[in-house]
This record gives sequence, structure tokens and C-alpha cells, in this order.
Amino acid sequence: MSAPVLEIKGVTKAWGENAVLHGVDLTVAEHEAVALIGASGSGKSTLLRCIDLLVEIDDGDVFLDGDVITDPSVDSVSVRRRLGLVFQAYNLFPHLTALENIVLGDRHAHGASKDEARERGRRLLDRFGLAGREDERPDDLSGGQQQRVALARAFAGRPRALLLDEVTSALDPELVGEVLEAVRDLKQEGVTMLIATHEMSFAREVADHVAFLHEGRILELGPPDQVLVDPERPETKRFLRRLLEAGRI
Repeated sequence: MSAPVLEIKGVTKAWGENAVLHGVDLTVAEHEAVALIGASGSGKSTLLRCIDLLVEIDDGDVFLDGDVITDPSVDSVSVRRRLGLVFQAYNLFPHLTALENIVLGDRHAHGASKDEARERGRRLLDRFGLAGREDERPDDLSGGQQQRVALARAFAGRPRALLLDEVTSALDPELVGEVLEAVRDLKQEGVTMLIATHEMSFAREVADHVAFLHEGRILELGPPDQVLVDPERPETKRFLRRLLEAGRI
């Protein structure tokens, strides 16, 4: 296995009396894609936000390329420059064009010149199937196009790892495929990714490992064909059975 890019060790998080994460351990190796699956409320989004330092953990540590990033002395802004987090709700600036949304972070976070950032932004829009959409604002784009702009913006920072938080859950069904195709392309290029998803067929196709999160604990971790086809834990079996009965797999 390649060297780990992300290591999560014993991470716990509670909101008051509500414990959300219970000693989570997880490793994401270089060029690996790990899919986080589990019911709503299982802790997937909270875990991603803990890694990106948007949420302060109560205990445990997160390492990025061997460096602990959850120590209070660590500059969270510099850490986020090394990670790319894409939310389910796009979070694009509505008053900026697609190109400006991408250029903003590259210029301010990474010090790229205006011309360099704009050229890189155009290449990324083309790469994500959005050539010719440079001057359109988010409201003029479909949900799938907005999410691809968000992916391009995250990738513009040349992140060590992409954190994808249910990036298709806010989309109409006919738009899901175009976003998943963009993520497939990133996987083929060897981009390191931790993906919270409810798309089981996608997880089986793209992920090197699948982690089943249940009530804040990773109960099962393994290759997709093991976790999604022949799971060992009864909780995993019940979760997949409910999805099957709902016609979601």
C-alpha cells in the first residue's frame, strides 16, 4: 500500500450530550478512494468536517502526510489549503462567474497571478465539461453544472486529498450521473479521495475500500465487493437491506 495521506486515529465528537463520533480510526492511502457509507445521522459529514478542521474534535488526532493537524497550535487555514472539501450544497459565490469562483481560491490561497489562475481555471472548466460556461453565474447553471464548478474549484487548490460530502444528494436524479462521471475521472487520475455517499453502485465502482459508519463507529471496512455484497456485520446487512427495499441499490 502507498504511504497514507490521511490518518484518523481515535476521533471522537459530541454536541452536548449527543455523541456523534466514537473513536473513529481510518486511513486513506496515496491515490486511494475510500467511500463512507451509512444512514443519515451516522456521522459521515461530521467526520469530514473534523478532518477539514471546520469542527473541533473532542479527542483523537487527524494526520495529513504524517503531520498532526488537529493540535490547537496548527493553523487551520494552511491545513485547508492542502485539502479540498466539496459540500452537497455547492457553496458557490452567487455574484461571481464560474471562472471567478475557481480563480478566487487559487489567487488568494495559493498566490497565483491573475493570468495564471484564469488560465488554470479555464483548463479545469474544460476538464469538467464546462468549456464555454466561464462567464455564467451559478443561477444560470444547472445543479449538476454547479457541482462540477465546485469540484473544479476544490481541485484548483492542488489538494493532497479531496473530501466529498454527499455531492449528489441535492441533485435531481437526471443530473447525478454527470457529477459521478467527473468523480470517476478524478479516481482514474489517481486523486486521493474520501467520499461520503449514498450511491452504493458508485461506491462499489470507484472506491478501493468502503467504510460502514453506524452511530458514529466504523463497524466494517473492506473492499467494496466484501462490504457491499457479502458484509459480515448484521448492522451492515440491515442497512443494505433497507436500501434494497427502497429501490436505492
